[in-house]
Amino acid sequence: MRRVFITVHLKNLILLVVAFIAFIVITSILIVGVEKSGKNSIINKNNSFEIKADEGRVIIKYSALPKISKIKVFITKENRIKELNLEEYVTGVVAAEMPANFEPDALKAQAVAARTYALSHVIEDGGSPCKNGEGASLCDTTHCQVYVTKEERIKEWNKDSKNKGDELWVKVKKAVYDTSGEVLTYNDELVMEPYYFSTSSGKTENAEEVFSTSIPYLRSVESPGEETVKNAKSSNNFKYQNIIKIINSNYNNAKVTMANIKNQIKIIDWTQGGSVKNIKVGNITMTGIKFRTMLGLKSSNFELKFNTSGIEIDCSGYGHGVGMSQWGANAMAKDGKKYTEILTHYYQGVAISK
Repeated sequence: MRRVFITVHLKNLILLVVAFIAFIVITSILIVGVEKSGKNSIINKNNSFEIKADEGRVIIKYSALPKISKIKVFITKENRIKELNLEEYVTGVVAAEMPANFEPDALKAQAVAARTYALSHVIEDGGSPCKNGEGASLCDTTHCQVYVTKEERIKEWNKDSKNKGDELWVKVKKAVYDTSGEVLTYNDELVMEPYYFSTSSGKTENAEEVFSTSIPYLRSVESPGEETVKNAKSSNNFKYQNIIKIINSNYNNAKVTMANIKNQIKIIDWTQGGSVKNIKVGNITMTGIKFRTMLGLKSSNFELKFNTSGIEIDCSGYGHGVGMSQWGANAMAKDGKKYTEILTHYYQGVAISK
């Protein structure tokens, strides 16, 4: 009798376990809907949990982050808001923001940064919406992140890549797919400022020296391997009359004149990353960033060279210099680094969460 008693209870236990699993699966179907993903597995459409049958074991993975599958983007040239699938949007951003001939792990790093940036602006989840979005979370320009459609990007690629646009799109899409749902977090919270830019001058910048606010994961780090890239160096030449006119028209109090101009335009100090922090311009002092913006320079990391007829301004790098350098990410990927290593290098102390 004892043996029979134990057997009955084991059977009851097995039935309870099976019933519990069935309850979870059926409930997910009724509430959110499910789709098959591989042999003996079920994944809910919002990626909130995953059930896999693996040699009799049941694995359930939960995500604590918000589930966002759609995002509203203001399409500037159409003057309308368009709702896009999040991963479709990220694919369009990566295709627009980073050269498709970059290493796969550089593209993956860009995908995670772009996805994080997008989610940090989602209005429905308490994010900070784009001021130019006309009610959408984001716009499709450099004010937020550049977004292009598949058709637009392939058309442009085909002009320069001998009709290999479709192949390049597949490459970008795979990078996005391979990182699907992955974002940057800091102290278990979504990173709200996953900034990135084109090319560094060998080091990135501390956030507070560019945007006036200290952000713990945006610290100055080394970014080697970019010395020979296209945007590593640039030069601008201004006639004295022209640069004086530009300065005085933008800043009335500057009052720059031809007299002793070398002492009227003078760098005061530099940032940790090597950019100009403050510069004297006539009667006023301005940041290197404002000086760069006023003259349309590629970066704030510049040197002044005075000659007989004007000023030569030589720049290192391209962009604001904060966060991930895209060309630096590609250099790291070429050196064998994975996208997770790239991201945790440029964003100090972050984790990649799904």
